[in-house]
Amino acid sequence: MVAESGLEEVASYVQSQKTTGFLIVQDGKVIYEHNWPLPANATAFAANFTHGTDALGAIEEDVASAQKSFVAILAGVAIDKGLLDISKPVSAYLGPGWSKASPEQEKAITVRNLMEMSSGLTEALAYEAPAGTRFFYNTPAYAIMKPVLEKASGQNLDDITRRWLTEPVGMADTLWRQRPGAMRDVGNPTGLYTTPRDMAKLGQLVLDNGKAADGKRVISEAQLAALFQRSPTNPAYGRLWWLNGSEYTLRPAGVRSETPLIPAAPAELVAALGAQDRKIYIVRSRKLIVVRTGQAAPDRDFDQQVWLRLMKAMPRD
Repeated sequence: MVAESGLEEVASYVQSQKTTGFLIVQDGKVIYEHNWPLPANATAFAANFTHGTDALGAIEEDVASAQKSFVAILAGVAIDKGLLDISKPVSAYLGPGWSKASPEQEKAITVRNLMEMSSGLTEALAYEAPAGTRFFYNTPAYAIMKPVLEKASGQNLDDITRRWLTEPVGMADTLWRQRPGAMRDVGNPTGLYTTPRDMAKLGQLVLDNGKAADGKRVISEAQLAALFQRSPTNPAYGRLWWLNGSEYTLRPAGVRSETPLIPAAPAELVAALGAQDRKIYIVRSRKLIVVRTGQAAPDRDFDQQVWLRLMKAMPRD
């Protein structure tokens, strides 16, 4: 268990890093939670990333690329329902011409390639490499997953998110919204706005092997496990989830480090990560979920530094 005495150092560090929400849940119990207001000078951040607050005063924020891990769950549910086959070409769902690749090049790009960031496309969706041969963290290519899910299910993204995920799991403060003008031109115009408590519920769904708190199955164990299989082109990435414990890591900017994703963290950690240092860290053996929201941390080594402090605060029994 996390020692209360050790939490002070963790909380002090996190607060110093422009954090608005920090939540630790262990064994289903909240052991630390604090929501900080945005400073008065954070007007641009407030305009671009926030939309009100929840009943606890936590800011509802666009969690940036952490949304990818929510979409991964939706894809797994679609597979369970027999609606989606990720081994099929993307064009099987969207028809030809969804990218700027040639027809033959495009036919080779599968839905799984989108989920594993190995489409071989540039951010402009032009051909750059054969599908499945290289890792490139490509948000515009990932965003094609949304219309794929809509075509596969015959429903819009709002409806499938509500019916398949947020209602069953109890995420009352999680919604897709059109991003403001400054954020619409990044190739992914819809943001997922949510709160630390709702983010932790996604983590709990993972810890509970795909079941909601009431015991209802949301995603099968097999499809959940498939999300955390190391991809062929980056051992630190699964299907829209980041994975710790690999020998090396290819990071979003294309930088390769000869270390795991977060060396200080348990090797089994999986994570939903987004710009502005949105974090959902999950450690199954410790029944642990850690969530962070807020502005970008000034310390660019934030992941490592927070886990150095967390591991000090929760020694093994």
